[in-house]
Amino acid sequence: MQNTFPIEQPGPQENQEQEIHLRDYFRVVIKRKMIVVTFLIITFLTVVIGTYTATPYYTAASQVLIEKNFGPSSLDNSRVYWDPDFLTTQFELIRSINVSRRVVDKLQLDTKYKHYFFEPRQEGLFTYLSSLKRGIKDFLSGLFVSDTPIEETTIPGSDALLTVSAEPMTDADIIAAMIQANLSISPVPNTKTVYIVYSSKHPAMAKLVVNAVVQAYMDEILEIKLATSNYSLQWMTSKADEERKKLESSELALQQYMRENDLVTVENKLAVYPQKLAEFSSQLSKAQTEQKEYEAVYAQIKKSEKDYRDIETIPLFSDNKVLQDLREKIFMAEQKIKDLSKKYGYKHPTMSNAKAEHDQLLNEKKFEIDRIIEATRNAYDLAKSREANLKQLLATTKQEILDINERFMQYSIMKREVDMNRVLYDALTSSIKKAGVTEQSQDVNVWVVKKADLPMAPATPRKKRNLALGLILGIFGGVGLAFFIEYLDNTVKDGKDLERRFGLTVLGSVQEVQDKSENIETYLLKNPLSPLAESYRLIRSSLLLSTPDHPPRSILITSMGPKEGKTSTACNLARILIQNDKKVLIIDCDMRKPRIHSIFGIPNTFGLSNYLAGSRDKNLLKSVPDEAIALILSGPTPPNPAELINSNRMKLLIDEMLKMFDFVILDSPPVQSVTDSLPLNKLVDGTILVTRSGKTTYDMLESGLKKMHEMRANILGIVLNGIKKNSTEYSSYVDYYHEEKG
Repeated sequence: MQNTFPIEQPGPQENQEQEIHLRDYFRVVIKRKMIVVTFLIITFLTVVIGTYTATPYYTAASQVLIEKNFGPSSLDNSRVYWDPDFLTTQFELIRSINVSRRVVDKLQLDTKYKHYFFEPRQEGLFTYLSSLKRGIKDFLSGLFVSDTPIEETTIPGSDALLTVSAEPMTDADIIAAMIQANLSISPVPNTKTVYIVYSSKHPAMAKLVVNAVVQAYMDEILEIKLATSNYSLQWMTSKADEERKKLESSELALQQYMRENDLVTVENKLAVYPQKLAEFSSQLSKAQTEQKEYEAVYAQIKKSEKDYRDIETIPLFSDNKVLQDLREKIFMAEQKIKDLSKKYGYKHPTMSNAKAEHDQLLNEKKFEIDRIIEATRNAYDLAKSREANLKQLLATTKQEILDINERFMQYSIMKREVDMNRVLYDALTSSIKKAGVTEQSQDVNVWVVKKADLPMAPATPRKKRNLALGLILGIFGGVGLAFFIEYLDNTVKDGKDLERRFGLTVLGSVQEVQDKSENIETYLLKNPLSPLAESYRLIRSSLLLSTPDHPPRSILITSMGPKEGKTSTACNLARILIQNDKKVLIIDCDMRKPRIHSIFGIPNTFGLSNYLAGSRDKNLLKSVPDEAIALILSGPTPPNPAELINSNRMKLLIDEMLKMFDFVILDSPPVQSVTDSLPLNKLVDGTILVTRSGKTTYDMLESGLKKMHEMRANILGIVLNGIKKNSTEYSSYVDYYHEEKG
C-alpha cells in the first residue's frame, strides 16, 4: 500500500508573487458582468433623470480689471506692496449683501421685475410636501438651536438657507439674498482681471443683473472710502497729539537718567569690557594648561625621590640637549676606561686620569639634573601664581561688566521707549499729511474689460457632459464593484487558482447540473454521453495516471465541509471505472450522516459499523441492481465512529477487499467537521479531495490540508465541483464536445 509523503507546497508569499495576467482581470469582469451591467444601468439612468429633470440656468459673465490705485495722486507710488488678501477682500465685497441690495434698488427688481424671482404659489401635493419638509427642519433646529426667535426663509432658485432675525424680510431683502446666492467670482490666472458671473433661469435677467453688479460694486467701494476718510483724519490728529506728549516726556526722562548715572561714554565702555574679558579668559586657560603641565612633571620628579636614573627617564630630562651630550661623553669615558683596563693596571696614572674624567662628567650630569629640577620647581610656582592673578583679574572684570550692564539695561529700556514713541509719532504725522492730500482719492481702480452678453444656451445642466460622465462612472464603478466583490469572495473559483495556490493537481472539474429536477448521482445513467460524463472520464484518466508505478487501487474521497459533492463524486467515479470492466467497491465510511444507501436504494441495516464492532456476517457486501458495483454500507450509527475507523479491523477489511476488487473507494466524512476521515489517509493508496466552486473557502482548504499533511496523506489531486455553465473553466471543452457531436 502506497503512502508517500506529500509534495511540499508553496507558501502564501509565493502565491502572492505569482504573475497576474490581463486575462485574469478580464475573467473577473466577465464573471461579474451582471453586477457591472446593473451598476452601469442604474448609474446612467440616475444621471439621465437628474439631467433632464433639472431646471436650466443661464449664465452671464462680465470681465473686470481690479487693481490698487498707484497713480500720481498717491504718495506711495514709489513702492508697490504685495497684498495677498487684496483680491479676496474685493471678491467678498462683490458678493456682499450691500452690493446685491444696490442692484435691487437700481433695477427696481422688487417691483418692476418681481415676477422673475418669485414662483407662482402651487397648491396640492407640492404645498403639502413643502410644509412637511419645513416642519421636520423646524423640529431638528429646535433640538440644537437656542430658543431665540428666528425666521428661516428658503430662497427660491438657490440652495442657500438664510437665517435672519425675527423681523420679517421685505421682497427687496429676499431678492438681494437670491442674487447673492447665485453670484460667483472667477479670477483669470496670472492677471488682475476677474469674471463676475451670475446665473438665472432667465437669460435677459442674468445679463441685466451681472452688469448692474459691476456698477454697484464700484459705487460701494467709493462710498466706503468717503465715509471712512474723514473719521480717519480726525482720529489720527487726536492720536498724534497724544503721541507727541509721550515722546517729549520719555526724552526728558532719558536725559535725566543719563545725567544721574554718568552714561555719557557708557556705549564705548561696553565695547572694551567684553574684549578684556575674552583676553583674560584666554590667558587664564593658557596659564591653567601650563600649570598642569609643570605640575605633572614636578609630580614625576617628586615620585622618583632623588633617584637620578628614574629622573632621567622623564621626557623633560631625556630630551634635554645638555644631558644628552653628557650621557654621550660618559659613555665614551666608560668605553675608554674599558679599553685602557686591557693595557694598564688599576693604579696606573693613565687609568686614574680616565676615572677622574669619568667622575667629573658624572658630577656635571648630576649638577645639570639638579638645576633642571630647581628650574622646574620655580616654573611650577610661577605658573600657580600667574593663574591666581588671572583669576582675580577675571573676577574683577566680570563684576565691572555686571555693574555697567545693569545701568545700561535701564538706559536701553528708556531709549527704546523714546524710539518707539518717535516712530509712532512720525508715522501718524506722515499719515495725516498723506490723508489730507489724497482724501478724495480712491484706493481701488475698477475697469470693465468686457460687458456681459446675452447667454444663448443654458450653462447647466450640461447634458452631453453629464451623460458621458454617467456612462464613464457607471462602467468604472461597476468594474470596481465587481473587483471589490471578487476580493471579498474567498471561495474556490477555478482549477488554475487551486494549482497555483496549493501546488496540487486538479484531476478534473464538474459542471453544475442546470436542471433542478435532475439528480447528479443518477445523471450519468441517463446521459452517458453528456459533457458531465466526459468530465468524470477525464477525472478517471487523471486518477489512473496520478501515481508512477501503478494506478491507485484504494482511494479515499473526502472534502473540507458538507454538501461539496464527495458522495456524488464517489458514486459517479465508480460508474465510470466499471465501464472498463473493472470490479469496484464503495465503502460508506460516513457513519454519522451516510448517503450511499439512499442513493442506491438499499436498506442500511447492516454495514461497516457492525463489522468494525466485531460482528461477522457474510452479507456485508451489497450488490447494486443493474450495475456492477459492490457496496459496504455504513450500518447503524455507532456512539464512537472515530475509534472504530481507527481500529485495526478497518485496515484488515481494506486489505481483504483489495484481493477481491480492482478498486476500493472510501466515502468519508468532511475533514473540517469530524476527524473520522483523517486516520483513513494512512490506509489507502491516495486521497481525492473534493471542493465546490463558490462554497469551499481557501481558509478551510488550507486548514484541512494542514491536518492531512500531518497524517502523511498522499493527496492524488482535487476534484472541483459546481462549475457554472458560463465559467471559462468549461467553455473550451464544451465547444469541442459540440463540434465533435455535430
